[in-house]
Amino acid sequence: MSTGRVDSPSATATPGYLRGVALVLLAGVCWSSMGLGIRLLEEASPWQLLFYRSLSLTAFLIVFIALRNGGRVAPTFRLAGRSAALGGLALVAAFSGGVVAIVETTVANAMFLFATAPFFAAVLGRLLLGEPVRRATWIAMSVATLGIVVMVAEAISFGAILGNLAAVISALGFAFFTIALRWGRNGDMLPAVVYAGLYTVVFAGGICLATGQGLAVPAGDLGIALGMGTFQVGAGLACYTLGSKAVPAAELALLSMTEVVLGPIWVWLALGEVAGPFTLAGGALLMVAIAGNALSGLRHRPLPPAIP
Repeated sequence: MSTGRVDSPSATATPGYLRGVALVLLAGVCWSSMGLGIRLLEEASPWQLLFYRSLSLTAFLIVFIALRNGGRVAPTFRLAGRSAALGGLALVAAFSGGVVAIVETTVANAMFLFATAPFFAAVLGRLLLGEPVRRATWIAMSVATLGIVVMVAEAISFGAILGNLAAVISALGFAFFTIALRWGRNGDMLPAVVYAGLYTVVFAGGICLATGQGLAVPAGDLGIALGMGTFQVGAGLACYTLGSKAVPAAELALLSMTEVVLGPIWVWLALGEVAGPFTLAGGALLMVAIAGNALSGLRHRPLPPAIP
């Protein structure tokens, strides 16, 4: 496990580092497709989408873990321990809130609010783990809060308010997921995501059956849901996990912003969905806060734990 620090730009310009950057950027591209995928659904409800997306996500990651570890899947889960199981529960909230948010509000609005997850993680890390929070991060969180206030000022209908609330719940879920990994000193997020997939299959499937929605969906919607589980979530997290071994943590936050930037662009290009002025103004404040926080942390340049 590498615990070294990279203190000069030339030290990071290695093939491994550049490969890591490319993988993290690719992860953001994969994640950014969620809004477009949801908009292309014809009849499937959010819970039906979650059920089938989680099925394919779970299958894809189990195969991926097996290939990475020479077929030894069980030891990987034992090493992950309780932190992965708890992190999986947090991801259920993140997955559910994310889908509901995009259904109920614009993709741009949802994506910008998803980007508050690192700030929630900073506060929770301070409260639950005693991790210090840099002054620059507190300033960035204040700017981000102002951005959120501007964005929700546009949410005059119940649907938009529900979408904003769901997006915040999603961000909180990812923040708790991050805290679970830190608590367990585990750098491999993939077992936690497999747990999340299994939990969500049960949770979303139960809601579908209890509310009378059932599990029958059109073939086109089924294909989109299964594809999202494999490409949008599964491949994205696989790329992120591999890339995070070589890229400093502060840079990860900045590079993964490709999801927030590209998500609204895809639905604008394909479907003509345009964000409102309050969303754009508030989102700009959020982006300034996130970028400023990430760039201010580059001078520390800590490397994340190596993933076995």
